[in-house]
Amino acid sequence: MAKLLRTAVAASAVAVLALVTSPARAAGTDQLPYSATTGVGVHNSYDKAAFPYFADALDSGAGMLELDVWTNVFGASWRVSHENPTGNNNNCANATTPAQLRTNSQNRDLGGCLADIRTWHDAHPGHRPVVLKIEMKDGFLGTAGRGPVQFDTLLNTKLGDALFRPADLTGGHATLDEAVQAGSWPTRAQLAGKFIVELIPGTVEESNPFDSFWTDKEYATHLRDLKAAGTLSQATAFPAVHSVTAAGDPRTRYPDTTLRPWFVFFDGDAAAFVNNGIDLAWYDQRHYFVLMTDAQNVAPAIDGTNPTEQQARDRLALLAADHASLISADWRSLPAVLSSVVPRGQ
Repeated sequence: MAKLLRTAVAASAVAVLALVTSPARAAGTDQLPYSATTGVGVHNSYDKAAFPYFADALDSGAGMLELDVWTNVFGASWRVSHENPTGNNNNCANATTPAQLRTNSQNRDLGGCLADIRTWHDAHPGHRPVVLKIEMKDGFLGTAGRGPVQFDTLLNTKLGDALFRPADLTGGHATLDEAVQAGSWPTRAQLAGKFIVELIPGTVEESNPFDSFWTDKEYATHLRDLKAAGTLSQATAFPAVHSVTAAGDPRTRYPDTTLRPWFVFFDGDAAAFVNNGIDLAWYDQRHYFVLMTDAQNVAPAIDGTNPTEQQARDRLALLAADHASLISADWRSLPAVLSSVVPRGQ
């Protein structure tokens, strides 16, 4: 019966999805709160195997793009790479003019990637809202001048008013949790021209037995303390509860209860969200943001890089019905899917 119900829901959602390309449907999703829609992102979009230049990723229409960042003392600056902890290996060009987006040399640091984003932003006023998912591969390293304060300084310098910030979402509320449950998310139309930065702890950080102050906890502490000091407007990012695998409120993993209200982003494997008895409607009802990764692995599994367009659309419909805010895979060859936005929970 459950499988039959899921099939029926998916079919209904596909019917909704088929209307996405019509002007009426586009206008309808634009007027929905950002938390009431579902979009599509690209995993590791800084990789040259994914896109020749980061500008190509920005042009793809994707609702989420990802950067992997290293901070350790064995390299200079904030490095952007998947596996190289001491150098940069990416498609960023440190462009300051549109002409440089695809002509400058690549392999730039985080500042260079942010320069591309700002240059593209200035050339595309009113662009779709884009989540910039940043995985801090080995975590912050404040002793080397690469902690949350310096991170904010860099993003404020490079992106400035292009950012939608925690202070913008919090408004006059005491915490992010209080704000979103009160319905503080702007509509997609109101978020036009904005980037939303999500922070997750990285694979190296999470496997480091000597590190217990992971990115999620460290940046949530940063937000709490900035709010207490009356300087929350300096913050640039939203920390996410990472690797959600079980039912219940996953924020109970943080013993310090004062940190829990600063998490309204949740990030984890799509199959774990769907298969582990997690009540995803709970997240949607509270207007929390849920990013489901490896969307291709939810049964029935489809290709993670080159599914048919219909398969990818069906998967978006299925996971939108399961209350995802964003789904991600490596579907960079399907721009019509990457730019799709559908109502969440339908």
